Amino acid sequence: MKIGTAYFFDSRNRQMGDLSGLAAKLQEQIATGKRILAPSDDPIVSARLARMSGTAADQSQFASNVKLAQGLLGQTDTALESVSNDLQRVQELLIRAGSDTLNDDNRAALAAELKSIADNLYATANTTDVRGTALFGGSGAGPAYTRAADGTVSFAGEGEAPPIPVGEGITVQATDSGQRIFGGIQVGGTAKDVFKIVSDLAAALDLGGSATPADRKQALADASDGLSQAMQNVTTARASIGARGARLDIQADSLAKAANNYDIERGNLEGVDVQAAITDLQKTMLTLQATQSSFTMLSRLSLFDYIR
Repeated sequence: MKIGTAYFFDSRNRQMGDLSGLAAKLQEQIATGKRILAPSDDPIVSARLARMSGTAADQSQFASNVKLAQGLLGQTDTALESVSNDLQRVQELLIRAGSDTLNDDNRAALAAELKSIADNLYATANTTDVRGTALFGGSGAGPAYTRAADGTVSFAGEGEAPPIPVGEGITVQATDSGQRIFGGIQVGGTAKDVFKIVSDLAAALDLGGSATPADRKQALADASDGLSQAMQNVTTARASIGARGARLDIQADSLAKAANNYDIERGNLEGVDVQAAITDLQKTMLTLQATQSSFTMLSRLSLFDYIR
């Protein structure tokens, strides 16, 4: 069988090209640690990896959302701890205000401290979260509370903040509306918020001698009733925060395990046996070198070399 010179050169070039391509691919597999470098290497596995990547992206976003929600809950709890401390101090001042031994100057001093506490409560209620929005403002875009010139505090937020998705079909309410924590207090059939309760108590003590003992006694009773409800609101909210935080801890652990399983499965699907790839590369390079040597030698032969 006669083999033409052109065919000989073409076949040898194709063979060396294939070997060079295989060597380059093996080198890239060794460098990247991946068996699949292009979808054409294994279309079925590549399609599966693409689906897995989409799921992994969702899981990663959920994990980020869990961290955000944990941060918001932690910030809320810290703020409510401050509120709780302020309300406990109001309780102490309320007890002192009930003493019959106080004079007008004593009551004025108590009123001044109560006004300062009211300012602290207002500032805490307007805390901004890690995103720069009002922590207790619900879904509102501005501050949670505003204060008029006469000192009246009003809720300026809007409803509840949207829940944060932390898993497939799983959401968590990471913040609480100020209306639920600071408001919703019934005193003598009148709805009040914690700011009104503290400011009314301060005003009653500031009246001095113009207030009758009966009026002062009623003001203290109203304040005591409202304060108890306010403290209960805070206690309930912090208990809820603890429960939601526990749920997030469980979800974070679940997402971490899922991410680890994903890494293992992906490695099994696209990972390369580096040692085997190195061996294959060595064999390929030897074959390529031998092919190149024989091609060089044969291509130099003349007709006279063949008939010697």
